[in-house]
Amino acid sequence: MATDELVKTTTGIATHGAARLPSVDIDSFNIEIKDEDGFLGDRASKGAFREILERWRKPLRKSGEDPFGKEPSDEISKKTLDAILIGDDTEAWAVVHSAIEDFAQELAYVTRRFLKTKAWAKTERIVVGGGFRDSRLGELAIARTEIILKSEEFKIDMVPIRHHPDEAGLIGALHLAPSWIFEAHDSILAVDIGGTNIRCGLVETSWKKAKDLSKAKVVTSELWRHADDEPTREGAVKRLTKMLKGLITEAETDGYKLAPFIGIACPGVINEDGSIEKGAQNLPGNWESSKFNLPGSLLEGIPSIGEHDTAILMHNDGVVQGLSEVPFMQDVDRWGVLTIGTGLGNARFTNRRKDNGKDGDSTGNGKKKGKNDKE
Repeated sequence: MATDELVKTTTGIATHGAARLPSVDIDSFNIEIKDEDGFLGDRASKGAFREILERWRKPLRKSGEDPFGKEPSDEISKKTLDAILIGDDTEAWAVVHSAIEDFAQELAYVTRRFLKTKAWAKTERIVVGGGFRDSRLGELAIARTEIILKSEEFKIDMVPIRHHPDEAGLIGALHLAPSWIFEAHDSILAVDIGGTNIRCGLVETSWKKAKDLSKAKVVTSELWRHADDEPTREGAVKRLTKMLKGLITEAETDGYKLAPFIGIACPGVINEDGSIEKGAQNLPGNWESSKFNLPGSLLEGIPSIGEHDTAILMHNDGVVQGLSEVPFMQDVDRWGVLTIGTGLGNARFTNRRKDNGKDGDSTGNGKKKGKNDKE
């Protein structure tokens, strides 16, 4: 059987970076579109917003009227910017709103380019996640982007991701697991790896309340800012293993029926064998080496959970964050996610219907696609 067909027909645990998951087909992820100025995603990142804010402050600074004083634009907190949006300082308010408008124009431009690719054709809704979304200014930028696109006759909804971005990357890991896991277990372990932080969590499925996993929640989580410690790759794996073992102990103590499954969200292009092809340059050590396999390394430290062998599945972090929205996207067929952070994560999904015979067959029609599609 061809590898591409195998990925489509798997009925047990999917492969790492799989194009077919229990509830969705992943049409595309981690697209890298370029224009004359470089990678398109750089135009709609957290850093891009700060550059726009700085641009609006410059003329005021020259005349000594900058409402933010001498504080660097990249050090002004989202909380401070949000407070300005409801405050009485009209000049500061005007600066922030000007930055939001310019950023929305950039995000609309980037989104437009995605929608014109073959992989994103007929997208009906886009969920926007990432750290930038976790702010009032982020929500305004998303809403403004939707209005811009609709004014240009793009029939697209743009909505902020429902869960807090810190939790969406953990809850989404549930949708990597086959549904049979939820029959005898009420929780899983999830890992969300970023360029600055690694977050581990115990995720309760609440499957008996809602079999679509819409009631799932993060029970507890632990955050490690690896960027502060600058560990080696081996040191990072050791610390991550320790964090997961701590959560296993906590789950047992609290009476959870923990599944022998760990779902991992990781930046970059994830190969079927669990290696990372590219896009992991901000992680501690060289994670893109052919000699390194994170799932394999974790299995050595955690070979079993409870009485069962541990199963680990890893996928791109943008994909996993988007998967947290699966229960709430059932009124559309094709939808995508954009995660605004250090860069711009992206993924496009097609729902797999399990009613009316629209899904359920595993004939494997269609090839694996999307890990590194180019326009």
